[in-house]
Amino acid sequence: MECSISRTNLNCISLGDPDTKKSVALLKQACLDSGFFYVVDHGISQELMDDVFAQSKKFFDLPINEKMELLRDEKNRGYTPMLDEILDPENQVNGDYKEGYYIGIEVPEDDPQANRPFYGPNQWPSDEVLPRWRKVMEQYHSEALRVAKSIARIIALALNLEEDFFDKPEMLGEPIATLRLLHYEGKVSNPAKGVFGAGAHSDYGLITLLATDDVVGLQICKDRNAQPQVWEYVAPVKGSTLHRVVLDGRERHSIAFFVEPSHDCVVECLPTCKSESNPPKFPPITCSAYLSQRYKDTHADLTAYSSNKA
Repeated sequence: MECSISRTNLNCISLGDPDTKKSVALLKQACLDSGFFYVVDHGISQELMDDVFAQSKKFFDLPINEKMELLRDEKNRGYTPMLDEILDPENQVNGDYKEGYYIGIEVPEDDPQANRPFYGPNQWPSDEVLPRWRKVMEQYHSEALRVAKSIARIIALALNLEEDFFDKPEMLGEPIATLRLLHYEGKVSNPAKGVFGAGAHSDYGLITLLATDDVVGLQICKDRNAQPQVWEYVAPVKGSTLHRVVLDGRERHSIAFFVEPSHDCVVECLPTCKSESNPPKFPPITCSAYLSQRYKDTHADLTAYSSNKA
């Protein structure tokens, strides 16, 4: 049984603040506390944000048969239906009550880079059905990647690394960057019965940028080991760890942007985060191998849809 859930206060980091030390201190405290913070003065116009949400809604309003024509492929590009993803299998009775759409870095099919697991051509709705849709999404993808790289420089300083540590080619110089549009249907969540808009999970990449509409639903848990766990709502802020989405019966839209290092980047404990008395907790692994396994663990097998996309 869960008690009434309060709202949490998060640090707010301005990318326009010339006081870098202040930004570093706020980010470091946020990461130690919850892993979440607001980002403002990021340079993405409200006009573009409104356009992205409007275009996203237009896609999800299409008939299901039209959306299924763009079902995600083996590169995880395209549409993900309701219940396709299950983020907390131990506590969810079904999958997540959300549908989504993946858009990655556009790489032509005849480019050798397209052989990499997370590079390749995107799937796009036709201009006849959704004019301007691709242009808006590509513009936002570019802008969001710029913002993520700015945040990465603050993270580097908070970790006592050189400011450009994450700008290297093997890091964010050739990133895996994925835009995901999300739509939560108007269903009431019931945590006690394992029904969620999105089950409890921690994201598995380097940085996630999350833009939300005005409908409250995102909750975070600052201590996953606490018994019972304490969940707090995150208030939506215009312009802007373990978390989940609990719905109150209203439709909800959000725009997630996942940023990871290059395919070949070896993910391992940073030099400033380990010592003889504090050795690494996990063995090194390439970013590509790690992400591939996490996607496989959380999404339905594509063969389950074989009859829908003939």
